[in-house]
Formats: sequence, C-alpha cells, structure tokens
Amino acid sequence: MEYLYLLICLVAIVFSADWLVAGAVTIAKRFKISDFVIGAVIVGVGTSFPELVVSSIGAIGGNSDIAIGNVVGSNIFNVLGILGLTALIMPVAVSKENRRFDLPFCIAASVLTLLLAFNFFTGGKAVINRIDGLILLACFALFMYISLKGGKKQEAESNEEVSNKQLALGIAKVIGGLGVLIISSRFFLDNAILIAKAWGVNEAFIAITLVACGTSLPELAASLVAAAKKNTQLALGNVIGSNIFNLTLILGTASQITPLTSIGITVIDYVVMIFAAVIPLVLGVKGKLNRWAGAFMFLCFVAYNAYLLYSQMN
Repeated sequence: MEYLYLLICLVAIVFSADWLVAGAVTIAKRFKISDFVIGAVIVGVGTSFPELVVSSIGAIGGNSDIAIGNVVGSNIFNVLGILGLTALIMPVAVSKENRRFDLPFCIAASVLTLLLAFNFFTGGKAVINRIDGLILLACFALFMYISLKGGKKQEAESNEEVSNKQLALGIAKVIGGLGVLIISSRFFLDNAILIAKAWGVNEAFIAITLVACGTSLPELAASLVAAAKKNTQLALGNVIGSNIFNLTLILGTASQITPLTSIGITVIDYVVMIFAAVIPLVLGVKGKLNRWAGAFMFLCFVAYNAYLLYSQMN
C-alpha cells in the first residue's frame, strides 16, 4: 500500500509544483520583478517551509542533530542534487548579479554557520546559541531587503501585461500549489521512510539522507518544473534562496527555541555544504551551468552519500 501512496504523492508533487511555478511567473510579470528574485523570495521561502517545521520540531524536542542536520543535508542536496539535475535538463543561466551578490551571500552564510556552530569567535562549547541565532536572523533580513530592493532593477524580460484577474489566479496558484506541494511531500517522505525501514536500511542513514532530501522535495519539484519551462533563473533562485533561508531563518529560529549543539554533524558535513555553495560560482563564471557542470555536481552528491553510507556501516 505504501508504494501506491508513494505514486499518488509523486503525481501530486509534480502538478502542485507546476501550479507554483506558473503562479510565481505571473506575479513576476505583473510587478516587473526578475524571475530570480521571485524564485528566491516567494518560491524559495515557500519550499523551505518543510525544513522550518522539521528543524523547529527537532529543536523543541531537544534534538539538535535533527535541527542542524536537516539544514546542512538539505543545502547539500539543493545544490549538488537539485541544481545538478536541473542543469542536466537545461543549462542554468548565472547572471552577473548572481555572481556578484546572491552566490557570494550564500557562501558567506554557509561559512558563518560553520564558524558559529563551532564557536570560532568566542571559543568554548560548540553550540549555536540565541545570540548566534539573532545574527543569522539579521542576515536573513538583510538578504530579503537587498533582494526585494534590487528585484525591480532586474526586471523580467517579458513585457506582457498581466490583468488583475490573471494576478489573482497567479496568487491562488502559488498558495494552492505550495500547500499541496508541502503536504504531498510530507506524505511522500513518511512512506519512503516506511519502505526504507522495511528494507532494513539503517535508521541513522535514513535521518541523514531521507529526512534532509525529503524536506527538499518541494525545491526539487519546483526547480525541475521551472527548468522544463526553460525558466532556469527561477530554478536557480529557488535553490539559492532556499539555502540562504535554511541557514539564516531556520537555524536562527530554531536556536531561539533552544541552543543547538552540533554533535553528530561533523566538520566534514559543513565543509561539503560550503563546497556545494562555492561550486555554482566557480562553474558558472562564464554565465551558465552547462550539462557537464550539472553532471559533475550530481556525481559529487552521489559520492557524498556513498561516504555517509560507508560511515554508517563502519
């Protein structure tokens, strides 16, 4: 029965992602805001909601490894897995603004999280405390302000006029698509975990991989649909925006609930996350991530998961 639920959830994920992307594009056209900013702010924040819920629940339950591991694992999957697959379907455009601000901001947020997690600035116990969380939340507010302020300067290429009726329909598609996407992704994850347990897969490995990747299913669906529609800037915005929100908004919020002590999440995991943040900037230096770049990123994701599996078995 779990396999049937899995198939139904998968169909729901695909259709809801299509509504979400279509609605987001309509809003972008109406307000003359770039597809990247719409992807980063509207789609990025929305698709990061599952990570916010899982990390907050982990923090409330006193399980910091779930709160932090979910974010670190999701960020790695978002770039190496999702962006890699997206680039394989359709080369992803990387604008000068992306290379000058968005990607460096994501890298800086990744490095800052590592430094805060291991108390580089103050020494002592490795923990993301409430003050650290406030710093991360301030970074979230800064990113939102700069992105929304600069969004009007990066107007979408289309000059198509959007009526009030079309705008209302677009907003409805975003809200409805996002709601169905989050719910269906949650059920998909639950059933995938049940199947994995039935196969005898190690629970620790399930937590590190399936939970992190499962909460990123909305990002995966939205990015692949955007790529199929040849809207790669929205796909890139979704991934980069989600990663920044995961680090700043989600960890910042979770650390206000309880200080987050990093035990099971190693320096290697953080380094891989930073590596994933750097890769699009390096490989996209000429203005796009081609299919070879996508293949390289996805192979890196496979290699990282092979390392995790090996670590759990030994």
